[in-house]
Amino acid sequence: MRESDPQDPKGLIREAFRMEAVTEAECRSIFLDWALSLPPEADARAAIRALLDRHGAPRGHPMTQVLREGLEMPARTGRRGGHRARSQR
Repeated sequence: MRESDPQDPKGLIREAFRMEAVTEAECRSIFLDWALSLPPEADARAAIRALLDRHGAPRGHPMTQVLREGLEMPARTGRRGGHRARSQR
């Protein structure tokens, strides 16, 4: 059994890069599952950069594009809204 990888705890990104005919839609689904599997304290952008460096970011692979788009996602600002935010008016 493999040791857990802090940047890819379930090995999802690694496996996506090994898939022959994976589509962009499948890569987006894999990316979402990967993002949800990261611990809350993890720095997703740092993990994405490490994964792109590790896998060589092959041109033309849909996971490369999805990961690059992930680097452009807005920074997490914490929870917004909810009961407390609405009741403080």
